Amino acid sequence: SLPAKLINGGIAGLIGVTCVFPIDLAKTRLQNQQNGQRMYTSLSDCLIKTIRSEGYFGMYRGAAVNLTLVTPEKAIKLAANDFFRHHLSKDGKKLTLLREMLAGCGAGTCQVIVTTPMEMLKIQLQDAGRIAAQKKLMAAQAQLSSSAAAEPAVESRTTATQITRELLRSKGIAGLYKGLGATLLRDVPFSIVYFPLFANLNKLGQKDPNVKAPFYVSFLSGCVAGSTAAVAVNPCDVIKTRLQSLQRGVNEDTYSGILDCTKKIWQREGPTAFFKGAYCRALVIAPLFGIAQVVYFVGIAEFLLDMLPKRRA
Repeated sequence: SLPAKLINGGIAGLIGVTCVFPIDLAKTRLQNQQNGQRMYTSLSDCLIKTIRSEGYFGMYRGAAVNLTLVTPEKAIKLAANDFFRHHLSKDGKKLTLLREMLAGCGAGTCQVIVTTPMEMLKIQLQDAGRIAAQKKLMAAQAQLSSSAAAEPAVESRTTATQITRELLRSKGIAGLYKGLGATLLRDVPFSIVYFPLFANLNKLGQKDPNVKAPFYVSFLSGCVAGSTAAVAVNPCDVIKTRLQSLQRGVNEDTYSGILDCTKKIWQREGPTAFFKGAYCRALVIAPLFGIAQVVYFVGIAEFLLDMLPKRRA
């Protein structure tokens, strides 16, 4: 049922995000730093420096936004894929690869309604610590080279609510959908790769077509399909992250659109820059979608919904 699918998708998203959010924060910071202003050298270096400067909970900056919006986002993505697969199937027959890809395309297109503002707000909060640390470092260097004593800069922490109000006041609802085109360029190809790959891998573990695959098969299938799709679309994710960042570090480029961003990254940072944070993204997506598919296919919601009439009785 649709309510069961929505609940399953929501629970899957909440569990997955909680587990992998610190890696996602590191991915955002690694993707946003540009040549000449590198604060972090790797995933571990980023997490260690974040804990030292911002504390343990610094790794969860922006998590509240994700946890709030990931439920409708994952629910829409998983339920939409099922919806399109159902309507593209002919008399219950097996879907062709092309139809599986079309179903994934539809799911990816639907989810950006929630994904774009969620990513927009999350990126501002995740990257704020990197920009603040960079400014402190520049101030310390300037103080060493100058005889005049300067007061250390104090980071003013903004919230998702403050950012939302400011964007709505200055740019309207369009402000929350900055980077919509880049989000579509990332999420549609991701879903086109992910859903058919997962479905076919999951089928390998089914002894009977009418019986669900064991939970560990769904988990591994979700991990493999998720990490493969994540790496495949990472260049689009780098572009999306750069375009959605409202604040820049010292001497960092600004971009007017997808083509301008692509051109500047290619010319000034080289083609390898498009794969910044790729392994972080794979580490985030693999368990996230592995957990999501286990919860979704095991069907926790069906159990909960079945219990409601019994409790009323």
